[in-house]
Amino acid sequence: RDVDLAEESLADAFEAASRTWPVDGVPANPAAWLLTAARRRALDRLRGSGTARRKLPLLIVDQLRTEERAHEEEVVDLMTDRAIDDELRLVFLTCHPALAPEAQAALALRLVLGIPTAEIARLFLVAEPTMAARITRAKKKVATAGVPFALPPADRLGDRVDVVLQAIYLCFTAGYAPGYGDAVVRAGLAGEAIRLARVLAALLRPHTSVPPALDALLALMLLQHARRDARVDADGGLVLLADQDRSLWHRAEIEEGLSLLASVPRSSGRAEELRLQAAIAARHATAAQSSSTDWSAIASDYAALERLTGSPVVRLNRAVAVAEADSPQAGLALLEGLEDLLPRSHRLPAVRGELLIRAGRPSEAAGELEVAIQRCRHEPELAHLRTRLAELGGG
Repeated sequence: RDVDLAEESLADAFEAASRTWPVDGVPANPAAWLLTAARRRALDRLRGSGTARRKLPLLIVDQLRTEERAHEEEVVDLMTDRAIDDELRLVFLTCHPALAPEAQAALALRLVLGIPTAEIARLFLVAEPTMAARITRAKKKVATAGVPFALPPADRLGDRVDVVLQAIYLCFTAGYAPGYGDAVVRAGLAGEAIRLARVLAALLRPHTSVPPALDALLALMLLQHARRDARVDADGGLVLLADQDRSLWHRAEIEEGLSLLASVPRSSGRAEELRLQAAIAARHATAAQSSSTDWSAIASDYAALERLTGSPVVRLNRAVAVAEADSPQAGLALLEGLEDLLPRSHRLPAVRGELLIRAGRPSEAAGELEVAIQRCRHEPELAHLRTRLAELGGG
């Protein structure tokens, strides 16, 4: 139950693989090779330590179980501990009610999906040291609370689904709103979120009804993910929604998303929040061209979403929609007061700068774009911001 030991041992195994596989060849079962190498490194680290007497028997038992499972029938009931997708099982582990609510989804993103702590902090709108401390406490609690590495019983799955959905949603968000690096879209990460949602639906369906929030989330992700190939130009640069080649959008995914959305009833809470987000994505996905986008309806959807969530990020998006539907000045008015709520965001000054350009106030716009450039750590967005500033004669 030592999460740090597990991470360090597996990292050592990957390092060994990077050295030996190019020379000796890739083994017939790479995953088993890595598991064996990591287990050996864990044993090496434990020998001589004060915890060896307690932990070595656990590792030995796990090894025996692994060997037994290798000979078992592969097709087993979905609800058994072995058949469920390993990553989803880990997500359920990290979303255990013994852990602090604010730490569950964060630990899933870090431990299961490998998202850096700084990026998780950005997703949760908190400082990086705060998030690092939160994750460290959660790792320790996994050991001290004896959190089992297993699915909860079928009748208790629903107790954790809401937090699991949040982890999947944030994983998808990290794929489409990177806070670092040079990728406009991390399609693999977003696709993994969609895969986990599908596996979760398959897990729940035989035993209970699929919650509306899951269908709404899957609809939202499909409608967004369908536009992935049009978001990036041939040089890897950012392509804004208005400039995207809509013939590159994946129509089958859009149709699937629209069908799922149609099955989600109006409700309240998290399910309604996701339904409204999916509805906004659907309005974009069904517009034949940028000029036919129903911005008034989108602004109305964002207003409903803001009343439901009180989120400053929703207010920011609503301001963009209102500016498109009404005027830049109307959008700017909605941005008032957001600086205190989004003090580290580069998107707030970026949006304000763009609206100031449209309002005919270039000198003020340049100042906002400079602030956005100082805060932004994402190379494609930086390139776009610098281009906009240069077009104003500011750089």
